Amino acid sequence: MLLAENVSKRFGPVTALRDVTLRLGRGEVLGLIGDNGAGKSTLIKILCGFHRPDTGRIVVGGDEVVLRSVSHARSLGIDTVYQDLALVDELSVYHNMFLNRELSRWRLLRNRTMKRMAAEHLREIGVHIPDVSVDVARLSGGQRQAIAVARSVYSARRVLLLDEPLAAMGAKEGAQILNLIADLKAQGDISMILIVHNHAQVLDVCDRVNLLQHGTITFDKPTAETSLEELTELVVAEYRNRSRA
Repeated sequence: MLLAENVSKRFGPVTALRDVTLRLGRGEVLGLIGDNGAGKSTLIKILCGFHRPDTGRIVVGGDEVVLRSVSHARSLGIDTVYQDLALVDELSVYHNMFLNRELSRWRLLRNRTMKRMAAEHLREIGVHIPDVSVDVARLSGGQRQAIAVARSVYSARRVLLLDEPLAAMGAKEGAQILNLIADLKAQGDISMILIVHNHAQVLDVCDRVNLLQHGTITFDKPTAETSLEELTELVVAEYRNRSRA
């Protein structure tokens, strides 16, 4: 579904990514792990069209593309959910679902249609919001993140990039989002890349895991063939090497 091949990216004297090759299969959930500053967010921003790589190529659904913008990537079925959500607190759930994609006729918003479609879509993917007319400011953190995920699923339908969707969440709210990811995975029609620091969560919901270190992918295994101990040891080994240096 998605291939980034030999991708590199520099910001002035700083090399963020070095010759990265990442593959995402159809319906697959790929866990992307690594320390802060390893290049994870830079890679996600390249895959969603926000940054252009200095070298390498991007293939979407078998076709090589040059992602010109976030809107262009979205038109190809790729969308991103960031930890800051990009929701508007003062707007209703259904208005947030259609934010920058509003339905209108004769310059008037089709509120009734958007409300119905938002409720249907949330129900289809298993997000339970009793009233889509309520302002998102009144929702819990887990519900807000679920709305952000649902909005991206609605616009993407092919590839969903989740950049630390569980950041600053409690156990109950985090479990809600992990269950949503598992439900989307079970539907089998959308591929996902999940950035998360909790390795146990990666093993719970991901099919495969990549470790990004110093701008390079150093580890690529199916989650069924690795363990929490192995992933932890890889990260600990990196800290040991830093301390020796």
